[in-house]
Amino acid sequence: MKPRKIAPNPYRILEAPGLHDDFYLNLVDWSAQNILAVALDSSVFFWNATTSTVHELCDIGEDDQVTSLSWSQRGAHLSVGTKSGQVQIWDVNQKKKVRTLEGHTARVSSLAWNNVTPSVIASGSKDKSILVRDLRAHNSSYMKLSDHRQEVCGLRWSLHDENQLASGGNDNKLFIWSATSDKPLEKFSDHQAAVKAINWSPLHRGLLATGGGTADQCIRFWNTINLQQLNCINTGSQVCNLVFSKTNDELVSTHGYSLN
Repeated sequence: MKPRKIAPNPYRILEAPGLHDDFYLNLVDWSAQNILAVALDSSVFFWNATTSTVHELCDIGEDDQVTSLSWSQRGAHLSVGTKSGQVQIWDVNQKKKVRTLEGHTARVSSLAWNNVTPSVIASGSKDKSILVRDLRAHNSSYMKLSDHRQEVCGLRWSLHDENQLASGGNDNKLFIWSATSDKPLEKFSDHQAAVKAINWSPLHRGLLATGGGTADQCIRFWNTINLQQLNCINTGSQVCNLVFSKTNDELVSTHGYSLN
């Protein structure tokens, strides 16, 4: 295959004063409506990629900090994790907070909406737990997943009907969960550093990519149908984020410093 030519310079640079330099946080997310959400200290801002306009959604107060963001499937709602352990659900059209979810005892560093059941959301925390909730319930009940031994910094639901949740932590572990059980389907210990970068292929059912931190530097590919590792690539750098192409068999990775 002939290599594609990628422009060496970005076509747009956005100023982001107050963007925290913390590997474990998830402070940027792009919606299905082509809107980029960015957490700057205690505030959340939107950049509309179609109109190039910037708007502030909210400021949660100087005594708290936004530590994670995740758009709902259709981009109508944004979940906001906080340093105090809350998960806030915002209606972005009305710029209104519609739910505040308690349960964590430390910062919420990762969030993920379920792609099969859009009302279900998972949150991962520095308290080592994952809480899975269905927002259709009027109470604050949740399923608690407690197998990680350190901060849960990566979370992604699968894109197809197997309805699996992948979680990564600062304990260097990758877990694969079923949506209906509080016991993991499998635990992988192959990474040698924190597993924050996690993403599923939209083109291939059960294909998962994960990236390790500074002491690992590897991108690993997994078949979560038979729970087997497929491949490992050493990138020579801390892996921060992974995004699959929706149209081609390509993967984009971002890194904590320049590749060797």
